Amino acid sequence: MDIRVKICGLKRPEDVDAAARAGAVYGGFVFFPKSPRHLTVEEARALAVEAPVGLAKVALVVDADDALLDAITGAVPLDMLQLHGRETPERVAEVRTRTGLPVMKAIGVAGPEDLAAIDVYSRVADQLLIDAKPPKDAALPGGNGLAFDWRLLQGRKYWTCPWMLAGGLTPDNVAEAVRLTGARQVDVSSGVESAPGVKDPERIAAFVAAATGQDSRVG
Repeated sequence: MDIRVKICGLKRPEDVDAAARAGAVYGGFVFFPKSPRHLTVEEARALAVEAPVGLAKVALVVDADDALLDAITGAVPLDMLQLHGRETPERVAEVRTRTGLPVMKAIGVAGPEDLAAIDVYSRVADQLLIDAKPPKDAALPGGNGLAFDWRLLQGRKYWTCPWMLAGGLTPDNVAEAVRLTGARQVDVSSGVESAPGVKDPERIAAFVAAATGQDSRVG
């Protein structure tokens, strides 16, 4: 099955290598100080320049101002930006123009009322990340290990731009999530960790195998 996998929150060279070896298409670098997966610009650059060829490098930012965007894009070789804050459609368009990079916009979903935003942002973003909406008191906008009701996305395969499913995915449930939603791309962070911010290469390999239908657990 042609499913593209993103491993987000990579912090160490061995994490980047594990993602690439497993067959992930995207590797995510987090620029958000409250996250246990946060990287400085210098740390991200060191990882990105040594990343295996073929692994698309994605920078996750949260309501980043122009100065931070300029610092990141000026130092780190990237293939895409992921906007994971409260960025408006207008801001998404501004970031695309300013950086010249494709932009993925994260949309938090908890119920049917949240789906309208998907249509709005699909007109300005290159890709969408459909994630579980964080609790109101959550410190992180994503990476909380929470899932939403995947049935909300059934029959919604044909938005005007590519989309990626995130939120609470693990090696044990990703195949079912793909089956229910029709997602062709999936994103995982905490679901392949042994501790917050510490990636487990065996879980990465198991996740990619399950997502792509190479695992015996996939029926």
